[in-house]
Amino acid sequence: MQLQQSLKASKYRLVITGFCLIATTTSGCGPSAATSLDRRFLAGNKTGPNTSQTTPQANESINAINNSNLMNAARLNSFRPGEIWRDTEGQVINAHGGGFYVENGVYYWFGEVKGQDGLARAGISLYSSTDLYNWRNEGLVLAVDKSNPDSDIAEGAIIERPKVIFNKKTKKYVMWFHLELKGQGYGSARAGVAVSDTVRGPYRFLTSFKPNNEMSRDQTLFVDDNGKAYQIAASEENQTMHINELTDDYLKPNGKFVRAFIGRSMEAPAVFKYKGRYHLIASGCTGWDPNSARQAVADNMMGPWTELDNPAQGPESDVTFRSQSTYVLEVTPGSGQFIYIGDRWNPDNLADSRYIWLPLQYDNGRFTMSWKDEWQWGQALPVTP
Repeated sequence: MQLQQSLKASKYRLVITGFCLIATTTSGCGPSAATSLDRRFLAGNKTGPNTSQTTPQANESINAINNSNLMNAARLNSFRPGEIWRDTEGQVINAHGGGFYVENGVYYWFGEVKGQDGLARAGISLYSSTDLYNWRNEGLVLAVDKSNPDSDIAEGAIIERPKVIFNKKTKKYVMWFHLELKGQGYGSARAGVAVSDTVRGPYRFLTSFKPNNEMSRDQTLFVDDNGKAYQIAASEENQTMHINELTDDYLKPNGKFVRAFIGRSMEAPAVFKYKGRYHLIASGCTGWDPNSARQAVADNMMGPWTELDNPAQGPESDVTFRSQSTYVLEVTPGSGQFIYIGDRWNPDNLADSRYIWLPLQYDNGRFTMSWKDEWQWGQALPVTP
């Protein structure tokens, strides 16, 4: 049965020593071995003019990837974690640190367009799918500003971990992302906000800031059943997570926030809800190198949070199968079928980072996952009802 039929509707060089969130580390705190480069995004938007530049080494990587026979544009019917993943036109998917949104039976995958280094040369990409295996390139939905070097999102800034939510009151799609201003490395630690009238964009950049005047690096968004939204971010030099309650329009914090996992050095948060409880998967902070995932659970989004053990099991579980979390996706609302989504970073060439998607299983109050060379979404079933 097709999945569509079942649908109802940081990367910091500074190393510093958890929620029920599952995450793993990123650049300043994260895993190694990463995702791949899409020639169209490095050469420009598929519907627009050339929008970026690449080094000869990056071009060689692009050619090698796109000429490889590891995967082709043939229709897929399974996940193959760690392999090159191509879109419906045969180009390598370039959407790292991804966030997901589901609407009218269509999945939308927002992500960072990566070049060889971590600087933003293009912007934020979007892909769409009805079965989770085959993804269509929708192009850039938020492009870097190439005309104004003083813009917060000027070419050469760092733009990471885009997440999109829908505001039912304003009828706007709201995007938040981790932003580092051009030329400042990871010293800015800001959140960027953009909006659109449609899920496919384009998104209009509004502003960037430090939520509640506090640092904000690896981040995610979560909307509760009552419509209340939250931003969860690594703060205080990655030492402590901040959970920021947002205003009714989702455009900024409303001033209410809590410090969670104080001194635990966590990043790459992914938050989701199951059986009335809040879960978090995240990572520790070990630069681009992978580490053991963190897991936590709470009865209230603002805590208190109780840390559990590593959700990964089996060989390479101590490095979360060489990945770092970015999102936990429920296959269909209320199904209890959850997929762990992570990036396998390649710090030597971020264009060749890979995607790690694995089924999560639920048993006795906690989630677990094991490595699979190949699997289908129907395997993401909870162990217990």
